[in-house]
Amino acid sequence: MKVQIAIVGAGMAGASLAAALAPHASVLLLEAEARPGYHATGRSAAFWSESYGGPFVQPLTTASRPFLAESGFLKPRGCIHLADEEGRQVLSAMEEEFAGSGLELRRLDRGELEQRFPRLRPSWKAGLSEPSCADIDVASLHAEYLKKARTAGARLVTDAELIEARRTDGGWQLSAKPGLFTADILVNAAGAWADQVALRAGMTPLGIRPYRRTVAQLRVDPPAPADMPLVIDALGRFYFKPEAGGRIWLSPHDETACEPCDTAPEELDVALAIDRLGQVVDWRVVRVEHSWAGLRSFAPDRLPVYGFASGRSDFFWCVGQGGFGIQTAPAAAALAAALLLGVTPGPPAAGIDPSLYSAGRFTN
Repeated sequence: MKVQIAIVGAGMAGASLAAALAPHASVLLLEAEARPGYHATGRSAAFWSESYGGPFVQPLTTASRPFLAESGFLKPRGCIHLADEEGRQVLSAMEEEFAGSGLELRRLDRGELEQRFPRLRPSWKAGLSEPSCADIDVASLHAEYLKKARTAGARLVTDAELIEARRTDGGWQLSAKPGLFTADILVNAAGAWADQVALRAGMTPLGIRPYRRTVAQLRVDPPAPADMPLVIDALGRFYFKPEAGGRIWLSPHDETACEPCDTAPEELDVALAIDRLGQVVDWRVVRVEHSWAGLRSFAPDRLPVYGFASGRSDFFWCVGQGGFGIQTAPAAAALAAALLLGVTPGPPAAGIDPSLYSAGRFTN
């Protein structure tokens, strides 16, 4: 099978890019697992926050909002960045970072925090409200991108781990478990496996590093209010959000470096998360109903990478999305597709500077 563009990885990055490209080029999606989105996309904590990832990721997130909201993938939630005495300076730094960005952040005092959180411990005295924060329907968004890609003619092949990619006069010769494929351009959207895919294609890795993130679903007493916002510790030690039936999703905000794998939660990380929750609110954990872990992968500077490998026009990077790949997918896919097609980025990526995310920044 010969196509113009072969994308390795059918998680959110690969699926959204395929949906953007398929109306303009022949596209093949190669997915190593039996179902797309198994490792990172399918294990997300499912929130959309304009501040998440920092001020250089925020333009992609903000630009993605209209599509996500108008298509019904977002549900209002709100977020509070919570600080004890040690974290107050972080709140101030955050306000400075996002000054002039258009992101609404509002200071909350202890009295306002008590109104939002029943049984808040006394040490938590300051917060920043981020009202634009929302829950995001990850599964539906991912499925929509795969559907759009297929409808426009893209072919998805699962159980298709890339074994080797060899450049010839006729293009890339791709050896995968189901057989051989040929493509003019190879796109690396392999997430935690990005550097491995690069090596199999004879390319220099970028230093994409996977990290484990743990989440647990807890039943708590008193039940968490359904309208409670997402709560993120200013110092990055935890976050939690309400779920159906008074439950919460809780993470110790861990980032444990690991090899690309089918990662699983560690009991110690779940226990650490529960201990940290107990230092925030006087709630009793009735039961740990479920816990899971997913992989988040970052480039060395923790910004995503969208662009051709330095000096190449046949190998393209779409990697390093960390924990913000889902919330930035509409704009990121539009930006990456424009770079691949050699056109000026249009909505929702219009006006976003692609040089911020260029692969060439690692070779300069």
